[in-house]
Amino acid sequence: MAEGNKMREMSVNKLMVQMGIPMILSMALQAVYNIVDSAFVGNMRRGSEAALNALTLVFPVQMLMVAVGIGTGVGTNALLARTLGQGNEKKAAKVAGNSLFLGIIIYAICLLFGIFGVKAYISSQTVDPEVVSMGTSYLRICCIISFGIIFFSLFEKLLQATGRSLYSTIGQVVGAVINIILDPIMIYGIGPIPEMGVEGAAYATVIGQVVSAVLLNKEFEHNVKYMKPDGGIIREIYAIGLPAIIAQALMSIMVYAMNLILKFSPSAQTAYGLFYKVQQFVLFLAFGLRDAITPIIAFAYGMHSKKRVQDGIMYGLIYTIVLMIVGVAITEIFPGAFATLFNAGQSREYFIGAMRIISVSFIFAGINVAYQGIYQALDGGIESLVISLLRQLIVILPLAGIFSTFVRNGQMGISLIWWAFPITELIACLVGYVFLKKIRKNKVERLS
Repeated sequence: MAEGNKMREMSVNKLMVQMGIPMILSMALQAVYNIVDSAFVGNMRRGSEAALNALTLVFPVQMLMVAVGIGTGVGTNALLARTLGQGNEKKAAKVAGNSLFLGIIIYAICLLFGIFGVKAYISSQTVDPEVVSMGTSYLRICCIISFGIIFFSLFEKLLQATGRSLYSTIGQVVGAVINIILDPIMIYGIGPIPEMGVEGAAYATVIGQVVSAVLLNKEFEHNVKYMKPDGGIIREIYAIGLPAIIAQALMSIMVYAMNLILKFSPSAQTAYGLFYKVQQFVLFLAFGLRDAITPIIAFAYGMHSKKRVQDGIMYGLIYTIVLMIVGVAITEIFPGAFATLFNAGQSREYFIGAMRIISVSFIFAGINVAYQGIYQALDGGIESLVISLLRQLIVILPLAGIFSTFVRNGQMGISLIWWAFPITELIACLVGYVFLKKIRKNKVERLS
């Protein structure tokens, strides 16, 4: 009740800051998992170049697992917040229980892929046997023990929907610290632990994720009867969450397709994979704030409070732009430091070039992420999906593919491909602004 009163009565500006900071930290730490793995793997004594390439190739599947977990959580988050705003506690319990049932189904699918599909997936992107071997080992471990990241994503969104975002941050911090401590021990072999290379990086990651999930699990009172599948609630969850899943999944498809586009240059392929992890670190700040924007606006929408919805939109966009300006400044000023952190080797020049150009797009990309959080809170799943399709499929891939033909023919440098990203984000941002005006007119202005 206290949390519900906070969502109902605290000023939106203060609520956005109070909820947003823990969520931003939580998402930033989630991005740290991938950055830390690459940093330690890049400094292995043997096979570091192949290992970095392998982690680049497995990254889309890691993102896809997170996408399904987070997308299901986003649907649960918005529906649960709206249901609590309406005062329907029984339905809220069913929403939470059904999300956990869905988590079990998601894990079963990841487990099957980890056992049967990993090697074929890695082999589609490279012919280097060392890279295939490393990538297969790493990804198989991540898939088979994926229940940690899946259930953490669900628990995190359940807590956020009730305003208890601090608990999710604590779980994320503990998991990240465990990952950072175990990485050098298990990758390089320290004390009684043998040197495991990329497999050690995988085990360090999944152990951290499992600990995070276990910590958050303690915050819930589980009632098996509420986990009984309810078709109506599952449809409501995915009516909101499916666009978010597709949005996140499109990121995986985009990275996979970019790996294929850049297959002509393994160094450029690795550089893009490394930069994407830095980019995710910056954009995850926007994702974290989005996860505050969505429940705040959804709760206000359930209350039929026009002022609180409008304040949520305004402060959400302002704070997102400020975060992205900071992100652009860091990546533009310190590209060499990031290249040194990863020990980029032959990919260093490509990596720095990508960072200089693609980081220009962060401001527009952050605004697009905020738009999607606003749409999801106001039942604008289609608008959210369209923005995702523009950003990660319809515009970016044809544009990058066309630019790559000039590069392969020797007419232009590879930096031309990087310019596809700022162009795409600007186009999507303009379309998103039109959608926002439409939603405000048709939904927000009609509230009492």
